[in-house]
Amino acid sequence: MKKIYTSKLFLSVSLLIGLSSCKDLFNDPRIKSNPNAVSDVEVQTLLSGTLVGISELHEDTDVRISYMWAGQLTGLSRQHLGLAQYQVSSGTFDWGNLYPIAAQARLIQTKADALGDKWTKGVGQVAEALLIAKATAFWGDVPYSEAFDLVAYPTPVFDSQEEVYTELLATLDKAIENLSASSGLDFAGQDFIYGGDPGLWKKAAYSLKARLHLHLGDYAKAVENANLGISSVGEDALIPHGESQGIDQNLNYDFFVNNRPGDTGFDPPAFLPGFLKAHANAKTNETALYNHFFKVGITGTGALDPNTEDGFFKVDSRQPILSYFETQLILAEALARQNQLSDAVTALNNVREVLATGYINGNSIPGTYVTMGLKYENYVLSDFAPGGLANPVSSGRDQQSGLLYEIIAQKYIVMLAQYEVYNDVRRLAKATPVVQLNIQPIVTTPTGSLPQRYIYPQTEINTNPNVPKAGNGVADQYQTLPIFQ
Repeated sequence: MKKIYTSKLFLSVSLLIGLSSCKDLFNDPRIKSNPNAVSDVEVQTLLSGTLVGISELHEDTDVRISYMWAGQLTGLSRQHLGLAQYQVSSGTFDWGNLYPIAAQARLIQTKADALGDKWTKGVGQVAEALLIAKATAFWGDVPYSEAFDLVAYPTPVFDSQEEVYTELLATLDKAIENLSASSGLDFAGQDFIYGGDPGLWKKAAYSLKARLHLHLGDYAKAVENANLGISSVGEDALIPHGESQGIDQNLNYDFFVNNRPGDTGFDPPAFLPGFLKAHANAKTNETALYNHFFKVGITGTGALDPNTEDGFFKVDSRQPILSYFETQLILAEALARQNQLSDAVTALNNVREVLATGYINGNSIPGTYVTMGLKYENYVLSDFAPGGLANPVSSGRDQQSGLLYEIIAQKYIVMLAQYEVYNDVRRLAKATPVVQLNIQPIVTTPTGSLPQRYIYPQTEINTNPNVPKAGNGVADQYQTLPIFQ
């Protein structure tokens, strides 16, 4: 417990940049400072290390499990075969990275306060919200209100998921206020996400608020915040990568190529490849995207592998934290659920127009794939009427549901390898009207449904008596979380 929740100095940037198999996630001198060499950590050094930690937590095993459970990827051998078949326990998961990094984000705010620096404090608040949002989306009730004061709260309470969402939204409101300040200290040299631009961090905060409001089913608030959020692909919050193993490689590439080649792939029962092929219509040809995502025969004859050679998972591919695509598709769905269908089509077309250029997540689809087929013509509302171009009569969907299905489908495709796809799969089971992709469990489960949550870590169970109980133990992976009920 003490190792997880402390915000003391020994939770240093050297810990953060030693995560996973990476010794130093980015080959950039501005994030290689060692705070242990001095008596205290400067807020700038703390910021760069915290951003490294956030980056790792958007490419880690927990994220990979989430998009396996959402049907994008499948496990083929060893540990990941079991993970793909939902074989997890309290020993599978750990908070040894997540909460220390969140504590660093809180410490940034304390140090920024001492300097009167509202901009850096605002970035620290966005960072904190990103991390705790991931925690509550996976585990439900989690420590938050008492999480970062080891002395006062050695065994912090678990706040209800509803309370956590309320506090996250409040934290983001404070971040927006701080990032709106007329001046602050320069942090460009430590910010490899946005280059020290408080205005872009402010937009990211609005996009994250839109995501959280979508989870909660507050569609009016989702629209309001999405309209203030990331408004172009140039504003995407992207993790940069390079080509040096153990230094700055994309962690998906590192896993697929260096650590566990052939342990995972896109062969059946992975849902995404077949779904992507079937998604074509007279206005849509995603052959280029299919080949950008997948490549046959890298790990074995006939294997449908992640395209680590010249595609989506190549060594230096950027990884999104928050993006224009997600923000526009949140906007599209939230508008459609309020029957503002024409405006929803406009937001969907905004994404399609960018996809038609070959852009995805800061990268461009290679020309060899583009020539195979890349078409995203603008939709019109009548395309989603029953029997319309994008809504066959056999679907049984009315116009609103037909449009929602296309929005949901496009989001599922473009958000490959992001944990938000797992949030969507669970969320869509309760959103009204119910419109879902036909993603089924790949093995028989006790509930007949996909897993609904992660199990509390054993280290937490052993050290914190406040871990929520279910029966004689803790909730298993099939218990639905409150916000998705």
